[in-house]
Formats: sequence, C-alpha cells, structure tokens
Amino acid sequence: MYNRSTKRGLLLLIGFLLTCLMAQAAEFTVNPYRFDPYKQYKFRVKWDGKYIPGIIRVSGLHRTTKVVTMRNGNESSKLRKMPGQTDYEPIILERGRTHDTEFEQWANKVWNFGAGLGAEASLKDFRKDIIIDLYNEAGQLVMSFKVYRCWPSKYSALQELDANKPDIAIESIILEHEGWERDYAVTEPTEPSFTEP
Repeated sequence: MYNRSTKRGLLLLIGFLLTCLMAQAAEFTVNPYRFDPYKQYKFRVKWDGKYIPGIIRVSGLHRTTKVVTMRNGNESSKLRKMPGQTDYEPIILERGRTHDTEFEQWANKVWNFGAGLGAEASLKDFRKDIIIDLYNEAGQLVMSFKVYRCWPSKYSALQELDANKPDIAIESIILEHEGWERDYAVTEPTEPSFTEP
C-alpha cells in the first residue's frame, strides 16, 4: 500500500512531531536535564528596597475568581458561567522573634496604640509593595512575585509560649493586599555544574 519512501517520510514526520511535543512539554527550558521542581525552603521577602531578615514562613499566594451564573428566560435549564470578581487571600509572614523591629514598625503605621489623637495611623505610608523571591538549591534567583498595596491587618508580637516545648518564639503579620503578579523579567538561570579537581 505504501512504498518505502512514503513510509520513511511518515516516520520522519512522526519523529519530528514527537520532538516538537517533547520540546513543548519540557518543564525547564534552560536546564532541560532538570526534572525536580523547585524546593520551598529557599526564599526571601523584600520591602522598602531591603530584604527582611529571619522570615521562616510565607503562606501561599492564592487568588479566587467568583463564578457568576445566569440564564436567559428563553434558554434551556442550563446555566451559563462567567468570571466575576477576583479576590486575593491574605499573606502570612512568620519569623523567629528577635530585636529587629520591621514587623512592629509596619503594624504601628496601621494602628499605634497610645500615640495620641491624629497620630494613631500613618495614612500616607501604611501600604507597601513587597517582593517574594524564590531561589533554587544553588541560591540562584529563579522566580519573583510582586504583591501590591499590602498592609498588616493582624500583628502578633508573640505567639503562644510553652515552657514544655523547645520551639522558638514566633512573631507574625498577616498582610491584606490588592493582588500579585509574577515578575517575568526574572527568568530561569543556567544552573552551575562542578567538576572534580
């Protein structure tokens, strides 16, 4: 039915298509040999142009778009679904308690107890944009997210203390914000390789 050249042409075409599919499915384009996802334990958080020390946990970046349903009176009983408003969940930052005052100073801009009439809140600068950076195992920046117009809705100067647990004292803030986006200027770096001397 097929001659030899037709079969060969089909095989070459199939091979080409498979190569294209594999290239599109590559999870890492700069480092195609890598198949392990990035780990969650190398990250930093920056605001006011500087990295904040000691942060041990950042909650996830989540957004939810509400579903709006409608049905025209002359249609069948099925509903149409459309995207509605998008809501961004608060971000929780935790760190070991030290003498660094960055969390507390920011929380005081929203409400400073006992500051006196007209000085309880710093309306001019209580909002900040923050940057959350993710690093690979070699310490190279691999991904960055910008979070806009954040402000602390909850500040915990100390979480539970317990004389029977050897845990560290934790300070935390919960940040409300108006959205986040990935910084696509941060691209996949070429991962280093080391050779034996």
